[in-house]
Amino acid sequence: MRFSHSEEDREGKHLDVLTDEEDGLQIIVSRLGAELISLARINEAGKWIGFLYRDNDVSTPSQGWANHATVMGYYLHRLKNGRSLYRGREIKGGNHGFLRSKTWHVAGSSLQGNGTSLEYQITPKDFSAEEYPLKVSVNLTYRIDANKVSALFEFRNEEPELDAHVSFGLHPGFAATSFESFHLQMPRGLYRRHFSPGNYLSGQTRDIEFTGGEMPFARTELPGSIILELLDVPRRQFSYVDPPSGRWVVLDLTGVPYLTLWSDGGSFLCIEPCWGLTDHHEQRAFENKEGIQIIKAGGVLRASFSVAPELASCD
Repeated sequence: MRFSHSEEDREGKHLDVLTDEEDGLQIIVSRLGAELISLARINEAGKWIGFLYRDNDVSTPSQGWANHATVMGYYLHRLKNGRSLYRGREIKGGNHGFLRSKTWHVAGSSLQGNGTSLEYQITPKDFSAEEYPLKVSVNLTYRIDANKVSALFEFRNEEPELDAHVSFGLHPGFAATSFESFHLQMPRGLYRRHFSPGNYLSGQTRDIEFTGGEMPFARTELPGSIILELLDVPRRQFSYVDPPSGRWVVLDLTGVPYLTLWSDGGSFLCIEPCWGLTDHHEQRAFENKEGIQIIKAGGVLRASFSVAPELASCD
């Protein structure tokens, strides 16, 4: 196996480029937000084909969604009115939490063995008590291995006595030729849809016994977010296909409790693995949020998922 790692400064952003030279798979990560800004494969003509929305474009668009694969945490989606109470103490923050706005430290890289990886870290020194009051660090590792890219979150609760509460996830947008061209194949199983008018949970849910196949939701619902709890989905492989471009992505969401589907009507679909949910309209204390993850004092929480991008024939 042949791997390479290089660094690049572009438009004020410090980027890491990690390439599997043998299998023609590459990721580019911005240290701002540890955001994956490119997921690409090399085609038969020797050209890199990107799978993310605005793949490898770090400019700011004049309109529409401006990101590629936002890292969400220590909460995700929204705190109502940008604030909440955590054990009676006020915390504040914007959409998807503070991790997206931080410059992450490079904690390590590996070009050895059958895979290659980049590891990023945020420590309690990198955020304020108003953003999050406990000593909890997070490492995020992107790994290329066996023609897939995996993301591993590792949270460490450095508090000696207090349990810590976090929610987190990744918000990747997969590119499409148009809003009408993509397809999402969902596995069979029991799903629970959490309705969120105005971006906050209403408390209304609907259980869906799905036999497998094309997502059972109208595209017109995507701008309002479709939030799904994977209650009993034995084989959690989801397939995203954009037939005109030949791009095909298989997401392995084994162990992922929630999934959000979203698009603003642009040429992409966000398929977001989530460990937690947005606030309710009638806001609960942060430690009582639905879906919140608990890390015991001195404990570690690990969670992961993987993405396998392929180029299908466009004949």
